[in-house]
Parts: sequence; structure tokens; C-alpha cells
Amino acid sequence: MQNENSNIADEELGPGLVDERQRRGRCARSNATGRFETRTCETVDDGWEGDGDLAPFKTTVRTDSARTIIARNESPDISFDQSINPYKGCEHGCTYCYARPTHCYLGHSAGLDFETQIYAKPNAAELLVGELAKPGYRPATIALGSNTDPYQPVERQLGITRQILEVLETARHPVGIVTKSASIIRDIDILSRMANDGLIKVALSVTTLDRRLARSMEPRASTPLKRLDALRQLSEAGIPTAVMVAPVIPALNDHEIEAILTEAAGVGVQEAGYVMLRLPLEIKDLFREWLATDYPDRAKRVIGLVQSMHGGRDYTSEFGLRQRGRGPYADQVARRFQLALKRFGLNTHRRRLRTDLFRAPTPVGGQFAMF
Repeated sequence: MQNENSNIADEELGPGLVDERQRRGRCARSNATGRFETRTCETVDDGWEGDGDLAPFKTTVRTDSARTIIARNESPDISFDQSINPYKGCEHGCTYCYARPTHCYLGHSAGLDFETQIYAKPNAAELLVGELAKPGYRPATIALGSNTDPYQPVERQLGITRQILEVLETARHPVGIVTKSASIIRDIDILSRMANDGLIKVALSVTTLDRRLARSMEPRASTPLKRLDALRQLSEAGIPTAVMVAPVIPALNDHEIEAILTEAAGVGVQEAGYVMLRLPLEIKDLFREWLATDYPDRAKRVIGLVQSMHGGRDYTSEFGLRQRGRGPYADQVARRFQLALKRFGLNTHRRRLRTDLFRAPTPVGGQFAMF
């Protein structure tokens, strides 16, 4: 059974979509009030000022006064149990980003707010020193950027991710990085030193090789060619690299799986993985709006195939199924991916990062704060 919303390609877009001039360079088509808010707000032009054009969305960076920096999870289908996110929100603005709904906890929209209201954690490195120095801490690989991208544009000015890496290098602590930004090569000096000790693995997500599609659904991330070149430079520097074909979007980029792995293997990538498109919470509506404006001819087909993997629904949150789905289409993608891995010799050796070199850092001032 298909959801009635799968016919969106034939429907007229409803109210609430932001004018294209106002969202220029952004991905989300709307900015609906977050689901936890008691009142719904809508921007309206009353015609009294100017020529009727509303101000474009601009990026605002706020300070997140975090008290802890290492987040932990017990999800059985995730390869790490602790992570660090230097930022909340992400200016890359990927239409499919699974982190979008988390912005609603901050009183923002999962739409354009997620791309323009960025929260930075300037005290991240200091907090990390304190947490790694605790007597009971046991080292395990930290995933850097598990929710939002640690190398999104604001990192060029703030350098919080680099500060975190400096702490991890000093502590000889293992870390895995996932990003869509070629800006990671800025830190190739730290990463190569950590690689010499078996402490680092870097994955870049390459969703498509089609520049037009990438521009549409990942408007402020690095171009596909830039990401592949970053993988090349990292590999040549001796840093273990992986490519993530994520997400695989039915009837949109699924035909590119083999092509992406071909290019990745050619630049020295050693490992690869994939994740199917996920449409929980607000993402299901945001993604439909994007499809309806940019790929209306494929919208019905895309949503129909997604729902075929989740029992007629947009999404299944069950562990083991939420990232891969089930059914004939999901099985076909999995089989294609496995055959491509074998063809290119990827994942023949899954590198395990070392934890035996860890040395606890000394907190600022040589002692812990009482409170």
C-alpha cells in the first residue's frame, strides 16, 4: 500500500514554501515551525515596505554552551559507541540529512533553520581534555561528526575540529571522521601523524558524481570531484580512507553505485559502505518538497520504492532495517554493492584502530574542577 503523499508529483505545492529568491543557495524549500513549539509562525509580506522582497536567509553562528562533549549511544547497527559533534546544524544543507529533526529540540525548524542557524562549541577541546582525563575513562574509537559535518564552512574560521584533533593526537586516542568536505585536507598534517600510529580512519560521503544533482541536494558541500581528490590526497599521505555511498536514493542516484566505487578505488580508497535514504519525522516532508520542485518527474517513483522497503511506510526505525530496508529492491541494492566491493577489492581488510597507545591528558591547571 502506498502512502497518499507518494502522488506529490501530481499535486500543487501547498503554502509555506519559501520564495526561491529568499532561499537562494539553500536546499530546504520551507521553514515550518518545529514540532515542539506551541505556536506556529509564518512569514508574510504585507506590502508596506520595500518592493515586496523578503530578506534572504543568512547564516548565523551561535555559541552552544556545552557541558559535555562526548556523546554515547547503544545502537547495535552503528559501528561506534561514542562521538563528538563540534557543531549543531549544518550549512551544507543536504536535503536528506537525518540530523535535521534534531534542530527542533533547539526551538528551530528542521528546514531552512537547520542550514542557517548554526551552533558552535568553542570549548569542545577543553571539555574533551577533561573527559579523557577522568580516572575511569576507557579509550574506544570516537566518531567525529556523527550528526553534523565537522568540516562544514564555519570550521574554516573557528577551527574547533582541528582543536579536537590536536587533543586526540596528544592523547594518542583513536578517531574516525566522516565528512562531505574537501576542507579536511587542511588537517592532513595531524591526520598523517595519527595514521602512522594506527589512530585514524577517514570516510568521505560521495552521494553522486552528477554535479547538477549534487548542487541541488547538497548545495554547500564540496563538489563530487573535490571529494574524490581529497580522498586521493589522504590516501597518498598514508591515511586509511573509506567512501560512503550515502544515501542511496531509489530512482535518483542508485544507478551510480558501481561508478562511485570505481572512482573511489581509483584514488586509493580501501573501504566502502552505503546507507539507504531515510525519511523519519520532518525529513519526509522536506524531501518531498525538494523532489516536487527539482525532480517532479521522478517523485512518485522515488517515494514508492522507499515505501516498498518499509512495508508501505516512509520509514522503519527498527535497528538493522532503518539504514538498509527490506524487500526485493533493498536486496538488489545490497547484492550490487557486494559484487562491486569484490570487483574492486574493497573491504578485504577492515582496519581496527589502536587503543593501547592512549595516555590520559592533564586537565587545565593540573586538576579537575569541583563542579
